[in-house]
Amino acid sequence: MILILLGPPGAGKGTQSQRLVDAYGIVQLSTGDMLRAEVKSGSALGNRVKAIMDAGQLVPDQAIIDMIAGRIGQDDCSNGFILDGFPRTVAQAEALDGMLASQGLKLDHVIEMKVDDGALVERITGRFACAKCGAGYHDTFQKPKIEGVCDVCGSTEFTRRKDDNAETVKSRLEAYHAQTAPLLPYYEAKGLLRTVDGMADIDDVTRALKAILDAGS
Repeated sequence: MILILLGPPGAGKGTQSQRLVDAYGIVQLSTGDMLRAEVKSGSALGNRVKAIMDAGQLVPDQAIIDMIAGRIGQDDCSNGFILDGFPRTVAQAEALDGMLASQGLKLDHVIEMKVDDGALVERITGRFACAKCGAGYHDTFQKPKIEGVCDVCGSTEFTRRKDDNAETVKSRLEAYHAQTAPLLPYYEAKGLLRTVDGMADIDDVTRALKAILDAGS
């Protein structure tokens, strides 16, 4: 099973991807995670990408394509994978089609997680995480049971991603609508596109996604 989840930053693609990984035994390939790992490594590519990500802009196609092409050739992807954060443009989608075809693969599902921009800004800017174990929280929707103390590991240190601020989030949303939204008619024309309500309860979103995947299996 090869699946793409589409939707703006903060739509919940990462959360839902992990649930589908657990349910179907496939691998989540988050380009965001891969890029952050590249940045953390301090490589030449990582340093170049860092400035672009900090500004909320899209990373050049070739850098993403090179990472994805190498990753899907690894053994743990043999049962299928979810692409989270890729493709972002029609050009990338076309490159992905060619890349998959060269490996004898094809897309099975493309699902859009539809969300409200205003609510999304609030959702993203309120996010923070435990610095020790990575457990996620939110200023409004998911506070620690004891203020200032992680529910999971008891740590009192928390972090926020630098790009989780209103200005950068709005920039990322503008980039999504301008460059990524055209993917919807591209995949609709191929008969692959389905849509779920990304603003629904997390469990309801998971059920909607599974219904699509199970119907197509």
